[in-house]
Amino acid sequence: MYIYPRFGNSLWYYSQLFDVPLALIIDSNPRLETNDLGDNEKLQIPGFILHHHVVQQENTLKQIARKFTIPYEAILCVNLDLHENTSLTVGQKIALPQKVTWRTIRDKDHYDSAKMRKDLQALFQIYPFLKQQTIGYSVLNDPLKEIQIGKGPKKVHFNASFHGNEWITTVFLLSFLDDYLLALMNKTDLRETNPLTLYMQTTLSIVPMVNPDGVNLVLNGPPDDQEWGGYLLALNNESTDFTGWKANINGVDLNDQFPANWEIEKSRAPQLPGPRDYGGELPLTEPESIAMAVLTKQRDFDRVLAFHTQGEEIYWGYHHCEPKESKTIVKELCKVSAYKAVRNVNSDAGYKDWYIQEWRRPGFTVELGYGTNPLPIEQFSYIYKRAMGICLAALYM
Repeated sequence: MYIYPRFGNSLWYYSQLFDVPLALIIDSNPRLETNDLGDNEKLQIPGFILHHHVVQQENTLKQIARKFTIPYEAILCVNLDLHENTSLTVGQKIALPQKVTWRTIRDKDHYDSAKMRKDLQALFQIYPFLKQQTIGYSVLNDPLKEIQIGKGPKKVHFNASFHGNEWITTVFLLSFLDDYLLALMNKTDLRETNPLTLYMQTTLSIVPMVNPDGVNLVLNGPPDDQEWGGYLLALNNESTDFTGWKANINGVDLNDQFPANWEIEKSRAPQLPGPRDYGGELPLTEPESIAMAVLTKQRDFDRVLAFHTQGEEIYWGYHHCEPKESKTIVKELCKVSAYKAVRNVNSDAGYKDWYIQEWRRPGFTVELGYGTNPLPIEQFSYIYKRAMGICLAALYM
């Protein structure tokens, strides 16, 4: 929400007026060079939207402020043409600031990349202190988005939907982000955790959908292009049912693409492109896996969590390359979720494997829920309630 500050008022004044943490106002206005604001200089206030009120007979600004429990000065801030002595006219529309107290991520079913983009756009509009960048593009040119929240020195990364039929993990991560944002703005705890403390201590990076082409294929079927349609049908044994598809649109499993004993994984996996487990002709050949590798090198994360489905397990080791603190962290992750810790599995070439091998820092694969992928959206509430503490613990530990 944009406001029009009055001359001489400070950012601290508007923090108090709208009951918003000062750090979030500062981070919502990165181009602001001074704390002294002039008339008509627009300022973003996070966590608010505007709605319009039609003036009724004998309404005054102060009556309207009392009716909607809004500070009188806040109404003046969002209406450039209103002043203390302005007389209102019946039928006149005035803007009123409204604090967001509801979740933005609500339509969770059939969550393809188009629905994600729409929700992200809404989140960025309400919470302008969020940062985003495009880290690359999928095979079909869908942008791969990274979201950042927080300003602390500790750098934590979450990602989801490496596999097409695990799209519920995207809904999980964005729902956590949504709740984190609401708690920040409304000054409420997240399971006894102060969200502003997390914000100031930790910078969280999220790539919510690593494999948008695969997700769209699972949910919407092949692209309209006949060449792609024929190719994908051939890879899928001529079946039009793509619900079991894990790979990207090229038939390469993105979580078998990383140079961590890739040759061993390739020797025991399918040798041709298909719905799952084919690791490509070489490591890091696919634009999606390349984008994730480049991002991880650039950001130099302190820990990473890759969210998958299913099994309610957390994999935390890789050939004894993991540091000692990984065991301490995974114990806490399991404590808050009742998930099972698994140190090693007979698997290589995954994102978590590569991260642990190269950085010798804590990396985790979190397998959400139980059942057959894709897990039904009806499981979401159960999954979220059980596992949301994993996200919190990964930030505060």
